[in-house]
Amino acid sequence: MRKFFVLIRAAVAVACFAVCSAEAAGDKAAGSVYRVQEQFVDANGVLIYTKTVGNGRPLLILHGGPGASHSYFLPHLLPLARHHRLIFIDERGSGKSEKLADVSGYTVEAMVEDAEAVRVALHLGKIDLLGHSAGGVLAQAYALKYQAHLSHLVLASTFHSTKAMNEVLRQIKVKMPDELRNRIDKMEAEGLFGHGKPYEQNRYTNDYMIAAWGEGYFPYLYQNRPDPNEDPIQDGVISWDLYREMWGSHGEFVIDGNLKSVEYADRLATIKVPTLVISGDHDECDPSLARDMHARIAGSTLAVLPQSGHYTFIDQPALFIKIADDFLGGAPGKR
Repeated sequence: MRKFFVLIRAAVAVACFAVCSAEAAGDKAAGSVYRVQEQFVDANGVLIYTKTVGNGRPLLILHGGPGASHSYFLPHLLPLARHHRLIFIDERGSGKSEKLADVSGYTVEAMVEDAEAVRVALHLGKIDLLGHSAGGVLAQAYALKYQAHLSHLVLASTFHSTKAMNEVLRQIKVKMPDELRNRIDKMEAEGLFGHGKPYEQNRYTNDYMIAAWGEGYFPYLYQNRPDPNEDPIQDGVISWDLYREMWGSHGEFVIDGNLKSVEYADRLATIKVPTLVISGDHDECDPSLARDMHARIAGSTLAVLPQSGHYTFIDQPALFIKIADDFLGGAPGKR
């Protein structure tokens, strides 16, 4: 049996959600303390960073990108820690997790095994699983292989078919203003890598990041509460070797990396665990994808959040938390 070793890095950084009484009256302040535990799990020979906070049944959370990190979930998902033990991970090659010299190791299948290794190493037993964007692809793949280890599944702003997602991306491009689409087409035709100074050559150019993410995608990322700190150049702080291996090297509007193998439509009917499918009504992963997943997973629940883009938990934070909390069981009395 493969052994997994947990390397405890820190059990510090106290997060406190305080509910205070009137100190002037001499009343004792009431509150709860949620300790943050950071550690690494040696998963199949790759060190995977995990961050745990909260109380209750474990909820493992998978981020998107691919090649981003868990950090974009924070602080937005923290209210779930009141009723759930949240386990955030940085997928292999992402965030604080170990990078691979051989990029062929960046696959959905390998990342599924990493998630399972984390579950085993942390003695989580049955888990709830939430995947967002490309993390939702991982969550589906995990459910298709390790359904017996799941209590609930949440698929947020994701896709189950790369062919269908590529058509959504094509339509996003078609609907752009002509000037923007022509500008993006020109940069893509010239090639997106190898430009500028040596430190710039292994990533998109700044002009392309601004055009693709800051202009082309922006209406599909946010609607109700656009993040005033959104910066397409900062969005480029990702694991580029992983991104190119999985998404591809030919731009934002076609997936032609190894994610092109993702075609789960005909297998979703085998998922029997309670499943929640969440989308924004203006989502980059168009709500038509969520509706199709919902139709294929018997007994699943569909929530299309109004005035929401890809970051539904930012556009509609209270609604997202309520829907997720209610679905997962919320307070112990609701389970």
